[in-house]
Amino acid sequence: MIWQFQVASQIKEFELRNNPVIVTVNKFNEESAKEFRNRISLAHSTGQKIIPVVIDSYGGQVYSLMSMIATIKASSLPVATIVEGKAMSCGALLFSFGEEGMRFMDSDATVMIHDVSAGQFGKVEELKANAEESERLNKKVYRMMSENIGKSQDYFIKKIHEKGHADWYLDAKECKRINLANHLRIPKLNAKISVDINFD
Repeated sequence: MIWQFQVASQIKEFELRNNPVIVTVNKFNEESAKEFRNRISLAHSTGQKIIPVVIDSYGGQVYSLMSMIATIKASSLPVATIVEGKAMSCGALLFSFGEEGMRFMDSDATVMIHDVSAGQFGKVEELKANAEESERLNKKVYRMMSENIGKSQDYFIKKIHEKGHADWYLDAKECKRINLANHLRIPKLNAKISVDINFD
């Protein structure tokens, strides 16, 4: 992602007190969720009007994803999501939480959607509990993802069921067709620095 600075001709030198924040997501774990929250918070003090979240990830822990989603929901600034390379599993879900009209995807990038897992280990009763939790999370995240792109709540549940619960890979054109991606390009971020001289 490229920053472009437009500096008024009246300005010879400038120094930004706070650089614009771009949030990058590669992993989904407790550490990355904490860093995500800190970066989103920092973006609110820079003067920028949009928070770009760049996703290039194979996925990770669904509970860390839920923490990131909560951070986006609490943000007072709109969040733009941008897929560079890949957004798989948790990455695909996070992508859908970009503001409508602000979900960008490189034309050669790939999205992969599949059932989430809460982690399967332990004794028989623990495995049953984990299976129930995985089912609960599946319904929850698929419902949110469907609503984010303007589809019926069971859109993704039906799609995954039709595919036999196998991994579902989507190219950029397919993501655009279902309204997961709004634009098939990487946006440029413009910072305009100007001088306004008024007579009062």
